[in-house]
Amino acid sequence: EVQLVESGGGLVQAGGSLRLSCAASRFTFDDYAVGWFRQAPGKEREGVSCIGLGDGSSNYADSVKGRFTISTDNAKSTVYLQMNSLKPEDTGVYYCAADHRPSSWLHCADGEYDYWGQGTQVTVSS
Repeated sequence: EVQLVESGGGLVQAGGSLRLSCAASRFTFDDYAVGWFRQAPGKEREGVSCIGLGDGSSNYADSVKGRFTISTDNAKSTVYLQMNSLKPEDTGVYYCAADHRPSSWLHCADGEYDYWGQGTQVTVSS
């Protein structure tokens, strides 16, 4: 079964940066889409950024455009989320998820993703 392991979360001051990593295993990397989702306390989970691993097409939530960058290292089967200019409202648990349909990057909707990591906490202090 597909396995996803996130790392890189932590506590950072507003304006700072973090890089999250999602190490994937047990699937053909190019045939999937991978997304980063987050859930803040008391809020629904939302899509942050998604990428089609075959051609690198990506999508971002409006709230993170220009600040976050999703990327991949295919040799390491790892997907990264570089987060810059962090804001307190970026606080939440960040999850990595994968879907066997490469086009799932387009809508970046959590209901379309089949496999999930355990999550990593990101806390941005003001």
